[in-house]
Amino acid sequence: MDIEKKKEELKNKERHNIHDLVDIMVLLRGEGGCAWDREQTHESIRTNLIEETYEVVEAIDKSDMALMREELGDLLLQVVFHARIAEEEGYFNFDDVANDICAKLILRHPHVFGDIKADTAEKVLDNWDKIKMKSKDQKTSREVLESVSKSLPSLMRAQKLASKVRKRSIDELTLEERIGETLLNLSIICDRENIDAEKALYDACEKYIGSVAENEKEENINET
Repeated sequence: MDIEKKKEELKNKERHNIHDLVDIMVLLRGEGGCAWDREQTHESIRTNLIEETYEVVEAIDKSDMALMREELGDLLLQVVFHARIAEEEGYFNFDDVANDICAKLILRHPHVFGDIKADTAEKVLDNWDKIKMKSKDQKTSREVLESVSKSLPSLMRAQKLASKVRKRSIDELTLEERIGETLLNLSIICDRENIDAEKALYDACEKYIGSVAENEKEENINET
């Protein structure tokens, strides 16, 4: 790559695409690039990935399409960033990431790319779970439950575990008086009632903040 020529080309482009983003990351991480970008590792930008994901979620919650467009770009940057670091270390590149997700989507949609019939969302999800188990060689209930990411927020993880328990008819855990088990029990109830536990807690937090602010306002009025 002619670095100076590529910089000029990128600066003068009226509209960029994903290939340009990959090239920009190469320049930022390369010799004479950005000192900060060059120092980063998968671990150092781990939190950035989480924060950008939540900012996309916030834009969705606000139904703010302009903000969502911006935040999706920030999230995409994190994907390209991690892929570039992995490429430098000799593991994989962005094209590999794109290839793998395309292959996965084709494999898990046999009702679109094959001759399997699935004319309802429920049948689609059932097929998806069965194909996922087979592709990941999951044979036991424990393997299915352990596949749920430990990095998820605890409530979200608990509800996902509850969902897999319900779908596979796994005997539920004995719930005692500890806080963690109580939260797990609540998540199981949320799953049964089709309630988003994470959103329910989010809404409760917002309501709580409002109540505190209202009480503080009333106290100030009473003091005056």
